[in-house]
Amino acid sequence: MSWEKVKLNDICSSIYDGDHNAPPKSDTGVPFVTISNIDAADGSIDFSNTAHVPNSYFESLKPERKPRPGDVLYSVVGSFGIPSLVKDQKPFVFQRHVAILRPNDRIEPEYLYYSMKSRNFYHWADSVAIGAAQRTVTLGQLREKTIALPPLPVQSRIAGVLSAHDKLIENNRKQIKLLEEAAQRLYKEWFVDLRFPGHETTPIHNGIPEGWKRTTVGEIASVNAKSLKASELPRMISYIDLSCASMGHILSVSQYSAQDAPGRARRVARDGSIAWGMVRPSQQSYCLVRHPSPSTVLSTGFAVIDAQAVPFSFLYETLAQNSFVSYLVGLTNGSTYPAVKPEHFYNAEVVTPDEKTLSRFDAAVLPILNGIELREQQIVAAREARDRLLPKLMSGEIEV
Repeated sequence: MSWEKVKLNDICSSIYDGDHNAPPKSDTGVPFVTISNIDAADGSIDFSNTAHVPNSYFESLKPERKPRPGDVLYSVVGSFGIPSLVKDQKPFVFQRHVAILRPNDRIEPEYLYYSMKSRNFYHWADSVAIGAAQRTVTLGQLREKTIALPPLPVQSRIAGVLSAHDKLIENNRKQIKLLEEAAQRLYKEWFVDLRFPGHETTPIHNGIPEGWKRTTVGEIASVNAKSLKASELPRMISYIDLSCASMGHILSVSQYSAQDAPGRARRVARDGSIAWGMVRPSQQSYCLVRHPSPSTVLSTGFAVIDAQAVPFSFLYETLAQNSFVSYLVGLTNGSTYPAVKPEHFYNAEVVTPDEKTLSRFDAAVLPILNGIELREQQIVAAREARDRLLPKLMSGEIEV
């Protein structure tokens, strides 16, 4: 089947980028999105941790710089090659690191998004990007880039097949969020508000319930219990770097041979390990490791914390609290790379409940964490199926 070859400039009403000047910041207003807020695997935008700009700044922008449903965003500076399809009316802004393509009536927005997500499109971007420290795909290059354009009905069918996998991914993400919120609510109710089972008849001594005790993380867990030498690495490793951890989740895993592995690939984790990034600690810096393979190796940039005297479900929820993040941030040292040290985790103070309360909490929360793990596996499976289909559909190898 022969499809028309067209330039992006001919199928888009505009191809622009964000403001080239630093926008004014605000505590509230319109979210300011950076490349780090765009999921490289699925193109979703995370608004939970963005800065904001005043509404007046947003209103002052040209219409071509105001995203609207059906637009395709594309990172063009530094971490170039990440597309994102705008799906709702939520206003947001970005800077020149992101291009915004507005499809015209010749192309389905989802088809354009999947075209730009294909391996061939990324290889093209990698071949034309200019610069050294901050490689850049220019707007001129984007406008001249050609893609295969089938008839609109075929575009719709291709997008429909691929978007079915993305909808499954999105639904699983929503379910994960609900499960996380349920575990967090239970932790707050029991251990912050002290409305745990039996609280009505439990005396309070020195601010904590009878039978509970003040401890440090080092008394109930190990920190960096095991690290590997270069000679001990598996032949092939599944490597988790600092950039792979965010708000409890492992976003991606890289495969390396032992001889090509990064020098920081040394940390070993087990089921239930909590890996906390020691550089610039924040809510984006930690992950819960579930059922790692024997080849899983983490960066030495992590403090790997393993529960010993408490269930990992309790320790994980404790170390995911905002109060713990604030504790770490207050201890950071250094200007270029503000960081904490392993001893800061050892010395962190926590209140440990009695065995009965811990057991009840684990019985309630472990199934939630297992449900999250299952849905994360379903996301991986859907993503792999989509990525296998994408090049075959976009090349016409598989007809729809």
